[in-house]
Amino acid sequence: MSPSVRHGAPVLIFVLTVMLATACGHTQRPERKTYVVSEDARGVWTDEGSGTGGSGADAYCGEMQKQCFQKCWRRKPTVEDMEKHSESHHRLCTSQCLEAFMKCIKEQEALEQQDAKRELRFPDMAAALDWLREHKSEVALGTVVIVAGVAFSLVVVPAGLLVLSPI
Repeated sequence: MSPSVRHGAPVLIFVLTVMLATACGHTQRPERKTYVVSEDARGVWTDEGSGTGGSGADAYCGEMQKQCFQKCWRRKPTVEDMEKHSESHHRLCTSQCLEAFMKCIKEQEALEQQDAKRELRFPDMAAALDWLREHKSEVALGTVVIVAGVAFSLVVVPAGLLVLSPI
C-alpha cells in the first residue's frame, strides 16, 4: 500500500464518522428567532365554551348573573317583611347576584392565570405552528411553548402579528 493511501484512510474514516454523526435522527432544535403564527392576532383566547379567557369570562359570568337574578326574582324574598317584586326585592336580588358575579369573575381570573402558566410542548416548529394556527382561540397570550427543548412565548407584535418569540 502506498504511503499516500495510508494517510488518506484516517481522514476518510474521520469524515465518514462526522457525516454519520451529523445525520443523526434527532429532531433539530429550532433557531432562536421569531416565528409568525398568524398575520392577525384577532381570535386569540376567545373560546367561550369553557367560560374562560378574554371576553369569555365576562360573558359567562354575566349569563350566570342574569340567571341568578331571574331565579331570585321568581322566588319569594328571604326577608320576611319584603313583598315579592317590590323595589326592595329588586335591590336584594341585584345585590346577591352582583356578589355571585364578582365571585365568578375572580374564579375565572384564577383559571386564566393557571392556564397561562401551562406549557405546550412540540417536537418541531412545523407541528407547533400548525397546532397553534388551528387552536388560536384556545391559547392565551404569554403561553410558554417548548419546541424541541427551546422555549418560546406567544405574543402579539405592534404590527398585529401573532408570533412565537424566543424567551
